[in-house]
Amino acid sequence: MITGARAMVDGLLEQDVDILFGYPGATICPFYDELAIEEKKGTIKHILVRQEQNAGHMASGYARRTGKPGVCVVTSGPGATNLITGIATAYLDSIPLVAITGQVPTNQLGKDVFQEVDTTGMCAPFVKHSYLVKDAADIPRIMREAFYIASTGRPGPVLIDVPSDIQNTEFEYVDPGEVNIRGYKPSITGNDKQIRKIAREISGAERPLIIAGGGVILSGAEDLLAEFAKKNNIPVVTTMMGLGVLPTLDPLNLGMIGQFGNSPANYALNHTDTLIIVGARVADRAVMNPEGLMSHCKTIHIDIDSAEIGKNMEATVPIVGDVKIILKKLLREDIDIDADEWTREVQEKVAQSRLRPMKRRSNGTVGPKKLMLEVGKQLDDDAYVVADVGQNQIWAAKYINLNKGKFITSGGLGTMGYALPAGMGIKFADPDLQTIVVCGDGSFQMTMNELSTLAEHNLNLKILLVNNGRLGMVNELQRKNFSQGPYAVFLPHTPDFCKLADAYGIAHRMLDDESELEDAVREMLNYDGPFLLECRVGADESTMAQ
Repeated sequence: MITGARAMVDGLLEQDVDILFGYPGATICPFYDELAIEEKKGTIKHILVRQEQNAGHMASGYARRTGKPGVCVVTSGPGATNLITGIATAYLDSIPLVAITGQVPTNQLGKDVFQEVDTTGMCAPFVKHSYLVKDAADIPRIMREAFYIASTGRPGPVLIDVPSDIQNTEFEYVDPGEVNIRGYKPSITGNDKQIRKIAREISGAERPLIIAGGGVILSGAEDLLAEFAKKNNIPVVTTMMGLGVLPTLDPLNLGMIGQFGNSPANYALNHTDTLIIVGARVADRAVMNPEGLMSHCKTIHIDIDSAEIGKNMEATVPIVGDVKIILKKLLREDIDIDADEWTREVQEKVAQSRLRPMKRRSNGTVGPKKLMLEVGKQLDDDAYVVADVGQNQIWAAKYINLNKGKFITSGGLGTMGYALPAGMGIKFADPDLQTIVVCGDGSFQMTMNELSTLAEHNLNLKILLVNNGRLGMVNELQRKNFSQGPYAVFLPHTPDFCKLADAYGIAHRMLDDESELEDAVREMLNYDGPFLLECRVGADESTMAQ
């Protein structure tokens, strides 16, 4: 006989979970009691976050580095409500997560007792699936199913809500067997007839263009996409979530499209005659005028999720499947295409855009573009850049050159405060991987309590804090588009961030002179341990800053 709590921990061990992120409370204590036994054995490690939302973000960072579902655990009531933002952030970016929440005893459900909320009901719109466990004997099956659902098809979060009495209930374990869920059979191989049709459509193109999104990275198909683009000499643009599918300076990489994208990338998007969308949602920040785009080009859309195809833009040739599998099949097709003239045209525009001079700042600030270019210049080839949301995100996305590394951010939900805990999740997954967090002074203050967790584990994580004394993105939006100008965006009483870092025993440096830029970035990256580099930028710098 085993308890429900024991079955939960055994379910984690069965899935080779070696680390999880959480914050305990009364209704999840039976699980934590069993978890403590395993940590003493050294089989699993628990990371105590300082606020529940950050457990979701750390699990997200872990998942984005490993490709395995990240696991987060919290208690009922406010623990669960705090976690909601972390779950929703993962859902919008298709990150595999298993979220476990404690719940009040089953005989008290629906009675508004202490710390009771309808967790499964609240999370229903932004989980792939959820379970409210009513029978402890179901836990082995549920644990196995949860990890399967989270990691197959289009990845995403799965919620398991477990009342405390269910965790304490004893039952006789019966192996649930292989996962077989009626109605859940993800299509991954792609239709061969559609594959051949795609090859014919591309063969007739004069100005083909690939949009690469986050689905390419989730599928692990970066090398295949690069091979396909180079074999057919097709230029590539990316969404923000697709940054890193090709090295920034690859001749076929035109850069990021959309509202905050690069002009050569947007030019190519507006002049293509055959658009090949690979693992991208065609969201509003990336493709601002889908109707206009459809009027002048054919569209091929490859995605694991059939719901995304045609949702925002009709596809001439749709195909549902795993990007990695479909690209392998396309590489075996004979595609007769001559796009050399078109490719040269857009490559010239990229070259011209890189010649634009940068203004020198001499008023106690540094230029955002110059800052990000210097960071990219000194990063390791495989470094991960984890950006928060706001101007810091746009500057990092546009100007940090990546080689084999990745750009990690909250793309769909746009969650301020994501970067620091997500960056820590990446470092827990791979301590030796160079990882830098880029954040603004507004977003940093949303999760800076995790400096305590950072210091506790002495993670070798670098924090690039861009400080302009305000909510920069909203400030810029209000200055450009609203009659009253900037309002409710000023942050005049922020702490001294370097002193704050010092209070946690974290190394730090202030940068407010461009002549020290190279040396400051080098000091940050070479320091053995956590390091905060605070950079002063102008209050009214634009996302178009040069």
